[in-house]
Amino acid sequence: MLSLAIRLAGIVCALAIALPAFADDVQDAAKLLKAGQHKQALERVNKALVAKPRDPQARFLKGLILTEQGNSKEAIEIFTKLTQDYPELPEPYNNLAVIYASQGQYDKARAALEQSIRTHPSYATAYENLGDVYAKLASQAYDKALQIDSSNAAAKNKLSLTRELVGRPGTAVVAAAPAPKEAAKPEPAQVEKPKPAPVEKPAPAVEKPAPAADASAEVLKAVNDWAQAWSKKDADGYLSYYAKDFKTPGSEARAAWEKTRRSRITAPKSIAVGIESAKVTMDSADRATVTFRQNYRSDVLKSNSRKTLIMVRSGGRWQILEEKSG
Repeated sequence: MLSLAIRLAGIVCALAIALPAFADDVQDAAKLLKAGQHKQALERVNKALVAKPRDPQARFLKGLILTEQGNSKEAIEIFTKLTQDYPELPEPYNNLAVIYASQGQYDKARAALEQSIRTHPSYATAYENLGDVYAKLASQAYDKALQIDSSNAAAKNKLSLTRELVGRPGTAVVAAAPAPKEAAKPEPAQVEKPKPAPVEKPAPAVEKPAPAADASAEVLKAVNDWAQAWSKKDADGYLSYYAKDFKTPGSEARAAWEKTRRSRITAPKSIAVGIESAKVTMDSADRATVTFRQNYRSDVLKSNSRKTLIMVRSGGRWQILEEKSG
C-alpha cells in the first residue's frame, strides 16, 4: 500500500518485536483495526491506556486508528509525543511522514523519514517512502519548470517519469507518449481516406498510434469522470458509467447491486476517490483494460487498493463492463 498514501501495513508487527508484548486489550484493538472496526478498536485501546497511560504500544496503536479515521491532528500529536518519549523508534517518525505527505507537506514528510532512517538505518519502509517523497517533490519542481517554459522537452520527459513513479489522479502511462513527433501527425491519418497509396506506404505506422493514443485518453477520461462522480456522491452519475451488461459481483441482480452501491455512496458525509498510476491497454478499438491504484477516503473508511476495469465503448461513450479488485 504505497503511492504516497505511504505504507502503514506491518508497523504494528514491527513495533511488537521492538517492545514488550501487547496487553490483551491492545491485542484486541489491533485485531479490530485490522478488521476495519475503527470505533471499537479505539474504545478498546483507550481502555488499555486508562490502565497504562504511557504504554508506547497502546499509544502507537491509537495513532494508527486515528490515522485510519482521518483524525490527522490528534494522530500527529500522538506520534510526535512518541518521538519525544522514544526517539530510538523509527515507526512514529514514519507515520508522521504518512500524514504530512497526505496533506501535501512533503518537506516535513522528508524530514520525518530522514530522522526515521537515522534511528534505524536498516528500516526499508522508510527508505522506500523517502524515495516516493523525493519523487513527488521532483514532480512538483518539473511541473513548475513547465509552467515557466512549456517548451522544455527534458522537463516534460522527467515529469512523465516521476508521475509514473508516484502516481497522480488523472495521470497515466498513456500521457507519456513515446514519440511526441508522431503525435503531431495523426490528424491526416484519422480521416481514413479510401486511398490505397497512403495505406501501402509508411503511413500505417503513423495512423495506428494516433487513434490508439486518442482512444486511451478517452478511456482514461471516462475513468477519472467516474471517480469524480463518486467523489461528488452523485449516485446517478456514478452508475451511468456501468454498461448495461456489467458483470455484477457474484452475479448479483443488477437492481440489488445498484441499491447497495447507492447506499454506500449516500451514507458517508464525504468521499474522495483518487486514481493513481493508471495504465490503459487497448484490447481492441472498442475494448480496453485499465489498471490503477484506487485511493478511497471517506469520513468512515480509508483504503488504497489495486483495481482493474474492463471498459467497452457503447453508444459513443466508454463504460465499465467488469470491475476487479486486488
